[in-house]
Amino acid sequence: MTENSDQFSVLILGYGEMGRAMQHLLAARHQLAIWEKYPAPDFQSVILEESVPLADIVIFCLPVNPHREIITQIAPLLSSTSLCISIAKGLDEAGQTAAQIFQDVLAHRNRPGSSYGLLYGPMISEEIRANRFAFAQFGCADRVAYQKVKACFKHSSLFIEHSTDILGISWSVILKNVYAMLFGMADELKLGDNMRGYLSVAALSELSRIVNQMGGLKNSPYHLAGLGDLITTATSENSHHHALGRMLAREETAGIVGEGIHTLEMVNKFQLIDTRGYPLFELIQTIVNRPVNVRQQITDHLQHVYGL
Repeated sequence: MTENSDQFSVLILGYGEMGRAMQHLLAARHQLAIWEKYPAPDFQSVILEESVPLADIVIFCLPVNPHREIITQIAPLLSSTSLCISIAKGLDEAGQTAAQIFQDVLAHRNRPGSSYGLLYGPMISEEIRANRFAFAQFGCADRVAYQKVKACFKHSSLFIEHSTDILGISWSVILKNVYAMLFGMADELKLGDNMRGYLSVAALSELSRIVNQMGGLKNSPYHLAGLGDLITTATSENSHHHALGRMLAREETAGIVGEGIHTLEMVNKFQLIDTRGYPLFELIQTIVNRPVNVRQQITDHLQHVYGL
């Protein structure tokens, strides 16, 4: 931290859409360093070994898959007071969340509860860079870490709340990508606003029960990382997962990739969730595996749910 207690040295890992969004939010007030593993010819990436020891805050603007490799690489270089933050909303190839990876690698630190956190919520990068409001929950075990992050984003367009339910917000934000695809299917099939209302209630009900099954609080999905991000992802025409749902409704199979698709694969591979009792989740999984006559599959689901 610099002499100005509200100014931080921030290292951004990854210069994709969200890396640029974080740069837009923070560049005016803080000392930024940006690392990119595969930089464009016109971009000068910093050297990790030089920048990590100087960083008060390290923001992982990366998919969850490379998290373990990179946090393992930089962990010995982190200062004793540095804070690692992830915005990744998926599972790695071992079926682990960003929080689980951070906990595994950083557990040896003297301040394990304060050494990492998660930033989840409605944060569309294009809107952030257009100076529109964005919202997030910061999940961490320690309120001091939350105050540090809140100070970092002070005077920006990102508004942050605190949550100590790391499990709850992790699974809320990961699973919302799965449910968001069904909203895209419904829109492509022109099933209407009434259907969107039903899906909102049914998805949140299942999310609440699944999150509780995974060890989180039942009410966590009803906040920014769950409901807030679900509505954003499920209704935005710029949303990748909304677009995936549209593609599936058209019975297209090429290019069906994304965090929600990968989450379904990992849930099935590692049996992470007992999906019995979650008919909407199972419907999505069935359609992804066999996107044929999607309208009829949705109709059959509704008739089964309502006992018709």
